[in-house]
Amino acid sequence: MTNAVEVRQLRHRYGQSVALDGIDLHIATGELFGMLGPNGSGKSTLFRILSTLIPPQEGSVSIFGFPLSADRLTDIRRQIGVVFQAPALDKMLSGYENLRHQGHLYGITGAVLKRRIDRCIAAVGMTDDINRRTDKLSGGQRRRIELAKSLLHEPKLLILDEPCTGLDPAARLEFWAVLKSLRDAGTTILLTTHLLDEAEYCSRLAILDRGKLVAVDSPAALRASVGGQVIAISAENPAAAAARIASSLNVHPTRVDDELRIEIADSSTLLPQLIELLGEDLRSVSLAKPTLQDVFLRLTGRKFVGDLSQSDPTPPKTRP
Repeated sequence: MTNAVEVRQLRHRYGQSVALDGIDLHIATGELFGMLGPNGSGKSTLFRILSTLIPPQEGSVSIFGFPLSADRLTDIRRQIGVVFQAPALDKMLSGYENLRHQGHLYGITGAVLKRRIDRCIAAVGMTDDINRRTDKLSGGQRRRIELAKSLLHEPKLLILDEPCTGLDPAARLEFWAVLKSLRDAGTTILLTTHLLDEAEYCSRLAILDRGKLVAVDSPAALRASVGGQVIAISAENPAAAAARIASSLNVHPTRVDDELRIEIADSSTLLPQLIELLGEDLRSVSLAKPTLQDVFLRLTGRKFVGDLSQSDPTPPKTRP
C-alpha cells in the first residue's frame, strides 16, 4: 500500500537559518501521526511544506504517491484537509454558514453540500449548536467547526497545526476523541504539537529538534528506550553528589540544571544506597516511569520546553 506521506532528505532554509536539515520520514495510510518539538524545531516549517503553503527547497515529498511539485498541487490539495493553528472562521456567521461557504469554495452545492455538512457536523459532535453565531461558541466548539470545514471535501489526509492550542483540558480531551474516531473511520491524521501529554495519543511520533529528526517510534517504544525507571535527585551540592555517586556506586547521573537523573531498569537496590550515601546532602529523591520528557532529554541533552521564545523562522509570503 502506498504511504500517505513520503519525505526524503528534506532541507529548508530561511536565509542563513536552517529550518529542516535532511529529514527522512514516512507516514503510513491510516496512522494518527504526531510531530513533536519545541518552537524552533522545524515542525511548523514541515507543516507548511506538507500543507502545500511553501515548496520544498531540497529533497523530495510525495503525498499518496503524488510528488509535491507545482504541476501536481491540484491533485494533492484534493487529497488533504488542513486545520491551521490560527482561527479561520467568520465569527459573524453561524457555524453552518461557515461550512456552507467552505463548501462553495470547493464547488460543492445543493443537496450534496447539505449531506456533507450534516455528516461532518455529526462526526465532530456539533449538531446541537451549529446554527449559533460563531462568536457565541466556546473555543472547543469553534475548533470542531474548523475540523468539520477541513473534512467537507472528503480528504484522505488531515493535517493539523497545534490543533489544541488555547483549549482547556476538557475541550482537548473531547477534540482528541473526535480525532481518534476519524482515524478509526480510515482518515490518515498528521498533526504538530508541543504538548507532551497530547503526543502520547499518537500511534507514532516524530521528535524534531533544531531542524533534525532525532527519533521516530510509538510513544511506548520511545519511553521504553529510556529504561524501566527514572530516579530524580535534588542535593545541596549537585556536582559533589554526582561525583560521590559515580565513585561509590559506579553510576553516572545526568545533571539537568540542579537535578541529577539516573535511568535504571530496577531501582530497588540503588535507591536505598543513594539515600544512605548522600545522607544530609540529600534534599529530595523521586522515582517515576520514563516520560516523553525523559526521552527528549536523553536524545538532546536538554529539557523539552514547548514555549521557547524562538519559533521557526518566518517563511516568505510567496506560495507555489
